[in-house]
Amino acid sequence: MKRHVSLAGALLLVVGLPALAADTFVVDKGHSEVGFQVTHLGITKVRGRFNDFEGQIQVDAAKPDASSVQFAIKAASVDTGHQKRDADLKAPGGGFFESDKYPTITFKSTKVEPKGKDLYNVTGDFTLHGVTKPLTLPVKALGPITDPWGNTKYGFETEATINRKDYGMTWHEVMDAGGVVVSDEVKITIQIEAAKPKAK
Repeated sequence: MKRHVSLAGALLLVVGLPALAADTFVVDKGHSEVGFQVTHLGITKVRGRFNDFEGQIQVDAAKPDASSVQFAIKAASVDTGHQKRDADLKAPGGGFFESDKYPTITFKSTKVEPKGKDLYNVTGDFTLHGVTKPLTLPVKALGPITDPWGNTKYGFETEATINRKDYGMTWHEVMDAGGVVVSDEVKITIQIEAAKPKAK
């Protein structure tokens, strides 16, 4: 079942899992989603996603604050469903992702805090457009479950809002009647399914 989580990412979705020693879980890209949303002209929402990303989650069930997450997104995989807009977002000097110069968006956790049943704050270094800043993601852990093929999996979801200008994404245009064409605030949504690799 699809859930919207507000990238990421997210990602961090790794804590407090029951009765397991520290283990590594790998993000299943085919069953995960990294998305974002901006306001256009002040009247509508435009959504996009990234199609290429990877990540690992180190889970320490006995000591959740020792768990960790690393996540990387290929900026050139941005997809808003509009070819020209996607080209503008990736273009050099365009004030957005400039994916040739800044090919990777990353998150590396530095702290995991349990906040209640299945809820965690995961803080880490978030790098976008060549700028690194601390970011805290509120994460919900789902599972664990064993799928029909015997794989142990966890689901994680998170949502956060950033200001793109804090990361040097400075394109800006004011309308004659006031307001801006594209909002500075960007909502990030991340849904992760992660699996423990089977022993070979």
